Amino acid sequence: MKEKTVLTVTQLNTILKTLIEEAFREIYVEGEISNLKQYVSGHMFFSLKDATSQIQCIMFRENVARLKFQLSNGLKCICYGRIDLYIPRGEHRFIVYEITPQGLGALQLAFEQLKKKLEKEGLFAQERKKKIPLLPQRIGIVTSPSGAAIRDILTVIRRRFANVEILLYPVKVQGEGAAEEISEGIKFLNEHFPYLDVILVGRGGGSIEDLWAFNEEIVARAIANSKIPIISCVGHEIDYTIADFVADLRAPTPSAAAELVVKNKEELVQKLNRYKKFLYQYLKQKVDLYIYRFNKLSSSKIFVQPKIYFEEKLQQIVEIEKKLILHLKHFIEIKFHKLNLLKEKLLLLSPENILSRGYAMVWYNNKILKDTKILSLGDEVLVKLCKGEFVSIVKEIK
Repeated sequence: MKEKTVLTVTQLNTILKTLIEEAFREIYVEGEISNLKQYVSGHMFFSLKDATSQIQCIMFRENVARLKFQLSNGLKCICYGRIDLYIPRGEHRFIVYEITPQGLGALQLAFEQLKKKLEKEGLFAQERKKKIPLLPQRIGIVTSPSGAAIRDILTVIRRRFANVEILLYPVKVQGEGAAEEISEGIKFLNEHFPYLDVILVGRGGGSIEDLWAFNEEIVARAIANSKIPIISCVGHEIDYTIADFVADLRAPTPSAAAELVVKNKEELVQKLNRYKKFLYQYLKQKVDLYIYRFNKLSSSKIFVQPKIYFEEKLQQIVEIEKKLILHLKHFIEIKFHKLNLLKEKLLLLSPENILSRGYAMVWYNNKILKDTKILSLGDEVLVKLCKGEFVSIVKEIK
């Protein structure tokens, strides 16, 4: 009889762990993220699922820190990692090292996420952007001291207008730590050189990975918090970074930034000459106009024959006075006529006039009597005639 092999649960799970981890040491799994949780420790736990199944996943803190974008529920992605079996519970888990979004690349997704976040905060708003000085005399530059950008900028500045002060803060413009150096450079120039008129922040062209430092949130917030106006000049004309949207002005290239910020000396001289010519013509027109007005006034009657001028004006005043008096007399006559008409109407309606024609007014209890119904035999009434009045006692009511 064959001898039985009896395993403990721990032994079984240990064997399974070895077999599973050997078989699935490096795998790629496609699915959709759900039940996403991140703890204070920085580790992330989530489920990766498809239409009919799911697997529990863990992404440890050091791998989470390398993500360029934010994970979210519903994100379709491809996860790279290994299968692990947790011996105490006999549960298998997917240990995730890297995550690649489906559709947009990881960097493009991170770009869109940060752009949406900062735009919602108002960091791209036109009203918060500072005006670039017309003729800056002191220019700060945050870029690599050995890159093509600084050479292009200095070449343009020397050619266009050599007598400006340049202050370079050297930084890494790509790779690990570049974003921190760029943001620190912006802060340093603001704190120690606040008299700078403008700061240029940028680098030459490259891939999205090369330019990524200028898409980091730390750089965007340093630009937004700068009290000195900032011109971003990152990459080529077709390249757009988060720094471009936050900066006070975007230049398509470092050379273009130099041309924008430093005016050409010859162009300035020509422009000044045009202004000078325009100003001369404008002033000449004004002087000619005032000379014409002066000559016209000096030949007028008030200056040549002032006595005659004042006599004419006095005569006009006398004529106006006559017209006013005639008008006033006519006005008064009309008003007197209306007043007489009203007086006659009042006399016709006057109680005295009515009484003079033989009528009488009868008063009872200090009121004019209009109805005999309120009287009783023996009541006393006051009778008023045109001339005089008497008291009468009521003896009969009809």
